[in-house]
Amino acid sequence: MFKKILVANRGEVALRVMRAARELGVKTVAVYSTEDADTYPVRYADEAVCIGPAQAAKSYLVMSNIIAAANTTGAEAIHPGYGFLAENAEFARACADNDLVFIGPSAECIERMGDKSSARETMKACGVPTVPGSDGCIDTVEEARRFADSVGYPVLIKATAGGGGKGMREVHDPADLEAQYRAARTEAGAAFGNDGVYLEKLVLRPRHVEVQVLADDFGNNISLCERDCSVQRRHQKLIEEAPSPALSDDLRHAMSVAAAKAVRAVDYRNAGTIEFLLSSDNQFYFMEMNTRVQVEHPVSEQITGVDIIKEQLRIAAGEPMSCASRAPFSPFGHAMEFRINAEDPDCGFRPSPGAITRFEPPSGPGVRVESYIKSGSKISPYYDSLVAKLIVFGQDREEVLARGRRALDEFVIEGIKTTIPFHRAVLENEVFCAGEAATDFIETQMGDLL
Repeated sequence: MFKKILVANRGEVALRVMRAARELGVKTVAVYSTEDADTYPVRYADEAVCIGPAQAAKSYLVMSNIIAAANTTGAEAIHPGYGFLAENAEFARACADNDLVFIGPSAECIERMGDKSSARETMKACGVPTVPGSDGCIDTVEEARRFADSVGYPVLIKATAGGGGKGMREVHDPADLEAQYRAARTEAGAAFGNDGVYLEKLVLRPRHVEVQVLADDFGNNISLCERDCSVQRRHQKLIEEAPSPALSDDLRHAMSVAAAKAVRAVDYRNAGTIEFLLSSDNQFYFMEMNTRVQVEHPVSEQITGVDIIKEQLRIAAGEPMSCASRAPFSPFGHAMEFRINAEDPDCGFRPSPGAITRFEPPSGPGVRVESYIKSGSKISPYYDSLVAKLIVFGQDREEVLARGRRALDEFVIEGIKTTIPFHRAVLENEVFCAGEAATDFIETQMGDLL
């Protein structure tokens, strides 16, 4: 096992990694911007190094500063968390070039699966179901029109790079195709420096279901069941749960088999997620692979008893994962995660940065809160708006819904607007409580509230 690692991130994920490392006897190094100098993860780490000013482009995204901090402090490896440089192949290579272990997959895997068009072709070749789509990038409006006419409307234009819904446009009417195609390319170019797009047949009212995978150098390739992430706004997840209320045991097994094929196809190592669209007639299709740990990993931990971050560290250190002997995993109980963001749902989820004057998280049976916030902390406008993750778990979904209502009622955050009232309203919605929410849930069910 490593003796010291550097955590190239901030906020709750930095603290989550540091806590797992401490339990394994591994010392940690925090890097921070001037904006984050007084945050809890910086104080929690064994060492801390300032890497630049508040703007992420001048601090958390500056690879040379992070590498220098690792070398100066004697760190042997770097955990990227999620976001920032977590899926940056150039950073993974820079770590290797400086004799540092990147706690994640190889640069080649990141590149191969980071390009959605390439990833889709790889999945088709290994027998993982994919949505009917174009063969590679679509370079002209005329090509886009020919493809859309061949599969029928509606279609989905998607950026081949990046994520988070950037460069993604639905087209239901042929008259809108040209404008949406050009808008998608412009947005993709601005967001990712790559304006390539491809087209897929649009699956109407799907669910978003993903399989958590782990693979090591000893031939172990396991899935930790699935998560349902269908409650989203602008393709950003708000509530995740495990297991999915939509899956039968047979469908769960079929998805796990497909995820294992995906892992083998790219010789994947470390933690990752295979994301699927699940249609209303229970057909599932590969959407993308996330080559990192995800925000919602705690719900998988709760229903399997596996510490995913510790397993990441073991795999990266060249050890076998400790949970392999327990595979295959079946879910026990139920878990749900609510992303508490500094946003105002009444104003289209507008960001609400500022000072938190009161922060009192819930507790009690079946409640887990992951946050780096204390009363007096400031939510910066420079970074992601995530304040905390509230995870509730219990013996079944009904208990989790009741526990979620109780915990949200107990959660007090003052000084800024948060998504707590939105989550509380979701737990009173009949469609959600019945386990029937699809990716259009907010638009179709919460419009009056918003």
